[in-house]
Amino acid sequence: MNQPRRARGPETHGLVVVDKPAGMTSHDVVARLRKVFGQRSVGHAGTLDPDATGVLLVGIGSATRLLRFLQETTKGYDGTVTFGSTTDTLDAAGVVTATFPMAALDVATVQAAANGFLGDIEQIPPMVSAIKIDGKRLHQLAREGVEVERPPRAVRIDRFDVMGVRSGPPDEADISVDCSSGTYIRTLAADLGTALGGGAHLRLLRRTCVGSFTLADAHSLDSIETSSLDSVLSPLAAMRALERVDVTDEVAAKVGNGNTFAAAEFLAAGAGAGPFAVAHASRLIAVYERRGAGVKPAVVLPR
Repeated sequence: MNQPRRARGPETHGLVVVDKPAGMTSHDVVARLRKVFGQRSVGHAGTLDPDATGVLLVGIGSATRLLRFLQETTKGYDGTVTFGSTTDTLDAAGVVTATFPMAALDVATVQAAANGFLGDIEQIPPMVSAIKIDGKRLHQLAREGVEVERPPRAVRIDRFDVMGVRSGPPDEADISVDCSSGTYIRTLAADLGTALGGGAHLRLLRRTCVGSFTLADAHSLDSIETSSLDSVLSPLAAMRALERVDVTDEVAAKVGNGNTFAAAEFLAAGAGAGPFAVAHASRLIAVYERRGAGVKPAVVLPR
């Protein structure tokens, strides 16, 4: 006899800031939260490598549609670079591909090399990454033993601080980085080793922030499972970094229908470039973007 279906509770819509543990993929975290919230509509912004820890933004319900506004924000990382050897994955999970005799390093020497990466630079993505080449992800090709040419990608390094150097062997440096979305800290570590006349790989990595969300906002998976709803930020709180536009009942009805507005009638004088978090009665109802002299909906949330 078929068992009766359990009644489903109301769906959850919002953002969960997860402190991802080591040993899990970002997809593993999503799968676990699908079970916690009993919903299929769960997604993440900004992949973290399995061995990396720290801030992972996970959207629940309709908030998954907002993740693209969080995806391209700046990110912060703390890490440890091991000098004297390179690996096929550019981190400690890989197989050592070469070793290098390197002179003893100190903070001043490593910092001087790190300063050469500040600003706009180009990186060659690692083979073990989620980037697609000709429709296939690089990490899939790497597992098949295939290496392909990867076009360089433009990224930006806003801060690259060497927090300390420990004498080895091997020498290691603790680093702290603020960078644009799409930056590979593994590649940065490997390139730092090359700049110092040898080689290096990334041993540890912890993401400290994604945009305005930091480790102070993050919850462990165990705490989320214990008290799931306490960990959920509202869609409006999820868009806290966007310029906010509060609208009247009349305008809210038009927004709900996906109307376009002239910028002058929708935005206050001096409004920025957008996108804009459109709120009504302290609830996010849409995100609008500028289009020429007007503003158009990028996302309209269900009422």
